[in-house]
Amino acid sequence: MQQFFTGAVGRMKVSRLLITCLSLGGLAGLGLVLSAQNQTSVSTTPNQDQSSQSSSSDSPKKSRDTIAKPLSERAKKKKEEQLRKELESPYKKWIEEDVAYIITDEERQTWKRLQTDEEREQFIEQFWLRRDPTPDTVENEFKEEHYRRIQYANDNFASGIPGWKTDRGRIYIMFGPPDDREEHPSGGTYERPPEEGGGETTTYPFEDWTYRYIEGIGNNVVIEFVDPTLTGEYHMTMDPSEKDALTYVPGAGLTLMEQLGLSDKTARFNNTDGTHLGAPMGGTQSASYNEFTRLEQFTKLQQPPQIKFKDLEADVNSHITFNILPMSARADYFPLTDASVLTSITLQFKNKDLQFASKDGVEKATVDIYGRITTMTRRVVQVFEDTVEVPVSKNMLEASSQLRSIYQKTIPLAPAVYRLNIVAKDVVGGNINNYEMRLEVPRTDPDKLSTSTLVLADVLEKVPPRSIGAGQFVIGDSKVRPRVDETFKREEKMGIYVKLYNFEGDEKTHKPSGQVQLEVVKKGSNEPVPGYQFTEDVTKVPGASASSVTLEQLLPLKGLDPGQYEIRLKVTDKNRNQVVTSSAPFTVT
Repeated sequence: MQQFFTGAVGRMKVSRLLITCLSLGGLAGLGLVLSAQNQTSVSTTPNQDQSSQSSSSDSPKKSRDTIAKPLSERAKKKKEEQLRKELESPYKKWIEEDVAYIITDEERQTWKRLQTDEEREQFIEQFWLRRDPTPDTVENEFKEEHYRRIQYANDNFASGIPGWKTDRGRIYIMFGPPDDREEHPSGGTYERPPEEGGGETTTYPFEDWTYRYIEGIGNNVVIEFVDPTLTGEYHMTMDPSEKDALTYVPGAGLTLMEQLGLSDKTARFNNTDGTHLGAPMGGTQSASYNEFTRLEQFTKLQQPPQIKFKDLEADVNSHITFNILPMSARADYFPLTDASVLTSITLQFKNKDLQFASKDGVEKATVDIYGRITTMTRRVVQVFEDTVEVPVSKNMLEASSQLRSIYQKTIPLAPAVYRLNIVAKDVVGGNINNYEMRLEVPRTDPDKLSTSTLVLADVLEKVPPRSIGAGQFVIGDSKVRPRVDETFKREEKMGIYVKLYNFEGDEKTHKPSGQVQLEVVKKGSNEPVPGYQFTEDVTKVPGASASSVTLEQLLPLKGLDPGQYEIRLKVTDKNRNQVVTSSAPFTVT
C-alpha cells in the first residue's frame, strides 16, 4: 500500500472512501471505489522505482511529466461529482428496477427531492416498512415475496431481455400468479369463442391470465399476452384478434359468419374499435370486449393499485379534525397469541344525525368509512374501507331517528401503541368526520394472569354454528355488540363479556383453579350495590381451560337507580396465587 498512498493525506482519503463505501453498498461498492482510487493514485503519485528512474533520466521533460500537479478546485469538484454518480448507481437501480412497478407517483416524487444518501437509505427502509404486514417481526413478507416474484419472472419470462422487463414479468410482479393461466406456447389450431366470431383459425403463441379480483380494477380480469414475432417475447395486448395468424391471409381462418356468407373478411379492417375481430355470433358483443372497457383495464394495469375512497384518504392526510357528522368510537382487545391481538374497532352513529334518501320505496342512509392505523411515527400498518347502509321503511323513519347505527371492524395487530384515523362521510348529506384515537394494543405475558377488555354489551347471544367466528360483533361462538357510549336504560339487560388468559393448570387435571368476583359500585362510593355482587368458580365456566376462560353474563338493570356506576372484576389464580383486576364505567337512565 505504501507505493500507492504516501503520507497522512493519502491515508485520510482511503479512510474516508472506505467509510463511504461501507455505508452505501457493501463489497461491490468498495471494490469499485478502491479500484478508482488505485488508478488515480498511480497516475498522480509515482512509486519508488519510477522516482529513481526519473532521477537517472537525462530528459527533464520526462521528469516533469511524471510529477503530479495539484488539482484545481474545478477539477476536484468534477472528480467528486463523478464519484457521487458512481455511488448513486445502487439507488438508481433500486428506483428504476427493483420497485419500478410498485412505487406510487407520490413516493417517486418524494424520492426525486432527496438530497443525501442517508435520506435515500431512510426512504428505502420506510418504503418496505409501510408494506410489511407484520411490522413487529424480523421478516418482511411483502419484501420477500416481491423479490421472489422478480426472480420467478427472470427465470420464466426472459426473452432476449430480463424477465422482469417483459409484460408478463411486470404483471406477475405487480399482482402475483394468476388464478387461472391458459397457455398456448406453440400457437396452432384455435377455436374462437362466440364473442370473437367463432370458427377455427391458427394462432401465434399466446397466454390468457385470469385474476378473480384485482383491487381497483375489478372482478374476473382477463389479461392476454401474444408472441407474434415467435421469439418468446410476449406482450400484453388490448386486441383479442392480434393472436390470429391468418388475419391477413385471404380466405383463411374465417369466422362462422364469414363461412355462412353473412359477413365478409374485409369488413374486419373497417372496425373502429382498434381490433380486427369478426362479427360476433348473435350480433351482440359482450361488455368485456367494449373498446373503452379494454382501454380502461389496460391503463389501470400500468398503475399501482388505487385506494377505494381517495377523498377520504385525502382527509386523513390533512390532519384536520371535523365534527360535522357526530360519531362515537371505541376499541376492544382480545389476545390471540403472544404476538397477535384481535382489535375490534366499533363506530356508532345516531340515526338522527344521518340523512336519508328515498329509493325503491325505502329510505336509506349511506356512510363511507375509511380507516388507517399507523405507528406513532405515522408509518402505515393497516388500511380498511367500507360502505355502511342503513335502510328504513318510510313509515318507520321517524321512529328510527331515536335509534343508533353501529359498525365494527376487527383487525389482528401486534402488541404496540398505534394511532387510528377514521374518516366517515355521509354520502347523502355530504357531512364528514375526521376522528383520531390512540390504540394501546396490550402485550400478554404467558406466565402471568391477564384479561381482555371488559365489554359492556347491548347484545350478547350465541350464534349458529355456521356463523362462528364470522361477521361483525362475533367473537368465537358469541355475538357481542358493545354499547359504545356505555349508557343503558333501566329496562334493559347489560351484557358482560370478558376473556381470561394464562391460568396455571393443575398438574394432574391441567384444569384452571381460581375464582371470579364481580360487583357493581355507584360512582363516588366504594360500597358494592346490594344484590349486585357475584362470585364464580372458573372450573364451572363452560369451556374453561388453563389457557383461556370466557365469562359471559346478562345483568338486569331494573334494580339500579338512574346514575353513574362502575363494574369491577377481580380474578384470582389459586395455583399461581396471582390476582388481576379490570373495570368499566356505565350509566343507567
